[in-house]
Amino acid sequence: MLRVLAVDDEEPALEELLYLLRADPRIRSAEGATGATEALRRIGSAVDAGPDDPSAIDVVFLDIHMAGLTGLDVAQLLAGFAAPPLIVFVTAHEGFAVHAFDLKAVDYVLKPVRRERLAEAVRRVAEQVGDRSAPVHDTAHDQIPVELGGVIRFVPIDDITYAEAQGDYARLHTAAGSHLVRVPLTTLEERWRTRGFVRIHRRHLVALGRIDELRLDAGSMSVRIGTAELAVSRRHTRALRDLLMRGTGR
Repeated sequence: MLRVLAVDDEEPALEELLYLLRADPRIRSAEGATGATEALRRIGSAVDAGPDDPSAIDVVFLDIHMAGLTGLDVAQLLAGFAAPPLIVFVTAHEGFAVHAFDLKAVDYVLKPVRRERLAEAVRRVAEQVGDRSAPVHDTAHDQIPVELGGVIRFVPIDDITYAEAQGDYARLHTAAGSHLVRVPLTTLEERWRTRGFVRIHRRHLVALGRIDELRLDAGSMSVRIGTAELAVSRRHTRALRDLLMRGTGR
């Protein structure tokens, strides 16, 4: 049974969210706060009181755009707590999803909130709260959120074969299709370096283990990943060849 704090500076939206939360049988209590300052004060008091106190909070359903401190600011501040509550962002803006999951959010729900979508967010929270002795699984490291038709989906990073720069965006390619995310390729390169992704060109970041062929033609190099053939720039040629040869033990 979850103890919830919902935060939104628009009272009609807050009341609607509280109504939906209180209708869920997995919710023990759901209280509201109309701003970041009030929310931080209540969360601080709850953390100080301990998990067995009646004021304890398991999860915060948090709007992003609020007067004063934003929901992202609140999440960053909560990251400094010894035992902060879990966070679910509830917002009308899909563009902050990647940043939200960097802040260890459990879920990202778009407004207007649908009962079924909120129930899924509650399920995810309940799974993490269910066993306090178990380490919390960090979904931000295993998946990347993408927006599809107004719904946030989660694509496993292990399914991504390569990423392609498109301005300030990146297109993620998988065997099943592609997804556009609002994050630069250089940012993905930094985040995914330890997951076996390497830069082969200013436009392409590839999963090393997904390379099917390395091709040399008149001094130029390219790689084949599935049906895609991607050029390797001269500045990345030697590093890529060294990585591939090291992987084969040659």
